Order: sequence, then C-alpha cells, then structure tokens
Amino acid sequence: MLSVDGVTAADLAVSAPAETRRVKTAVAAAGISSFALLYAPQPVLPQLAAQYHLDPGSASLAVSVATGALALSVLPIAALSEIVGRRPVILTSVIASAVLGLLLPLAPSYGVLLVLRALQGIAIAGFPGVAAAYLVEQLGKKGVAAAVGAMIAGNTVGGMLGRLAAGFSAEAFGYHGALTVVGGLGLVFTVLTVLSLPPATRARSRSSLGRQLRGVLAGVAAALGKPILLAQYAVALLAMGSFVALYNAAGFRLTGAPLDLSPAIASLVFLAYAMGSVSSATVGRLVGRFGRVRSAVGALLVTAAGVLLTLPDSLVVVVLGFVVLTGGFFAAHAVANSWAAAEAPEGARGQASGTYTLSYYLGSSVGGTVGSVIYAKAGWPWLVAATVCWLLLAVATVAVTARRGAAM
Repeated sequence: MLSVDGVTAADLAVSAPAETRRVKTAVAAAGISSFALLYAPQPVLPQLAAQYHLDPGSASLAVSVATGALALSVLPIAALSEIVGRRPVILTSVIASAVLGLLLPLAPSYGVLLVLRALQGIAIAGFPGVAAAYLVEQLGKKGVAAAVGAMIAGNTVGGMLGRLAAGFSAEAFGYHGALTVVGGLGLVFTVLTVLSLPPATRARSRSSLGRQLRGVLAGVAAALGKPILLAQYAVALLAMGSFVALYNAAGFRLTGAPLDLSPAIASLVFLAYAMGSVSSATVGRLVGRFGRVRSAVGALLVTAAGVLLTLPDSLVVVVLGFVVLTGGFFAAHAVANSWAAAEAPEGARGQASGTYTLSYYLGSSVGGTVGSVIYAKAGWPWLVAATVCWLLLAVATVAVTARRGAAM
C-alpha cells in the first residue's frame, strides 16, 4: 500500500504550481506516445486488408489485438503498481511500447505483426492503467477532475497525431513507412516523459510482500463492490466499444463508394479528435456546473446524436457527425474516469483505475471487432444502429445507478 510520507491525508492536494505543471506535462507526453502507438494501424486498415487479402473484420485485429491484450494486462499491472509504485510502471510502459513501435514495421508477416501488437498492448497497459491513480496521489482528489481531463486531452492529441501521421505517410511510403513515422513520434514523447515525470510524493509501504498482496486483493474487491464504480466501468465498456467500432470502419466508408476519398484525405477525419481534446479539458467546469450524472448522461446523448449524423451519404454531414460524436465521447470518458478515480476507496485506487481501464479497452477490442464485422456484413446503417443502442444502454446504467444511490 502507499502511505502518506509526512503529509496529512488532506490529499497532498495543493502541489506547487510548477510541480503541477510538470506532472501534467509528463502524463500528457506519455498519453501522446501511448495513444499514437496504440491506434497507429487504424487509418491504414484498408491498406493492410489489401496487402494481406483480409476483410474489414480481420484487418481490424491489428487494432483489436493490442487493445485486447491491454485490457487483459491492465489489472495485474495496476496491482503491481501498488507494490512497486506508479512511476516505475509508467516509465517502463512508455519505454517498452516505444521500442515495440519501432519494431512493428519490420514484421515479415501479418501474423508476426499481430504478435508484436499484442506485446505492445501489454506494454502500453502500464500507463492508462495507473495514470489516474498517480494523478490523485500527486495532486489530490480536489484537482483530479481537471487533471484527468488534461491527461485525456493529451491522449486525444496523441490519438489524432498518430492517426494523421500514419494516414498521410501511407500514401507515399505504404503502411510500413506509416508505422515507422508513428514509431518515431512515440519515441520523441517517451523521452519527454522520462525527463519530466516527477518522483512520487508518497512513499511505498515497507510492509511484507504477503501483506501487500493481501492488500491488493482487498483493493480489487473494494473496486468491484461499489455500484457507482460499476456504472463507470459500464460507460467505459459501451462508449469505447461504440467509438472504436465507428472509427475502425471509417476508413473503409470514406475510401469506398460513394465518397471515394484517397487514404490521405480520408485520414483527415481524425482531426475530429481536436474536439475531443477541447471537450475533455473542459470537463472540470462541466461537472462543477451540472454535476456528474447530468454531465455523463448529456455527453453520452451528444455522442449518440453525432453517430446518427454519420448516416447520410454526404461528406460534410458525415464529418460533422464524427466531430460531434468525438467531442461527446471524450467528455463522457473524462467524466466517468475522474468519477471512478474520486469514488475509489482509499487503498483501492490502482485497482479501480485498472478496472476502469480494463473495461475501456475490452470495449475497444470487442466493440471494435464486432462493429467491423457488422459493417462488413450489413453496412454502415446497421453499425450506426448497434452503436446507438450501446450508448443508450450506457445512459440507462448511469441514470439507474445514480437514482438508486440517491435513494439509499
């Protein structure tokens, strides 16, 4: 367990402004590196499909294998962070994922590429799995909503930069060159993370390993024992599944009939991530004004509205739909993530953060693959119908759980 090192339990909340900026810079850089690398293959899925004679569902495994491995690894790694500390886990995560990113273009076959992507997913798991807990411990509960919002804004920048870099590089250099460019981008921001991530302000406990492991298991039980936390995990699962399903299929829709865009132009749809950066960074004010329940429900409904806007075969309307759904999704994610971090019991923050992240990337892996199969078999309208249903189920989960909590 982590203990307060000579500081009261008042959260260590008010760090010096310079230290706070350093923390935010480090986690933003780690987010840019991690998310640029994690989703680098997404804009080149049509090229992978053509190279290896794959259907959209099989090509989407280049994304889903990594996110699935991340989902399966995140809880064990989060538990490990309770023993060895958050900072070593984050640093190991960004360094290993960057190295694997540079190896990806050298894969001699699609099978080897998938193996490397699975290993990369495991490596990346160390950052998102413990980052929210790290921020709570460094900055305190009072600042966690704004800090998590800033972190997610960095994540969206990474996702956007990685996808745009891959999309624009693919036309000139093929998917090998595209992955090389993103690997270099990840390396740059990994170095920035290593140089700027502050040491922990709380010391690790000197208790025995057996006692620490018992504490970790108790933390897992606590993270799964609060209904309000379970609701946030459900939001992560359903909303992320919807989001990745749509973006996995976006390249096929935009480069196919009737829109027929080139891969480079089609990759411009990822500029919609800029709206995600804005919406996630303003979550602190949103929650302060409307409360968590209204903010989460509203953001999910905005996401569903954006999904519906992608139905017409009009490029302008489709792009507008992606802008709206991206802004709504990242706002919902930032609310749910900070809500889970704030509601996590003392001693179970790492486990709660890990469970949230597990749900998030399980949604990415399963939802992304299922959505790609739906698109391949039935087309875009059925994919829209499926994802809207998933989002409405997330809305119902938040509303019902909050109502029951208020009644207790």
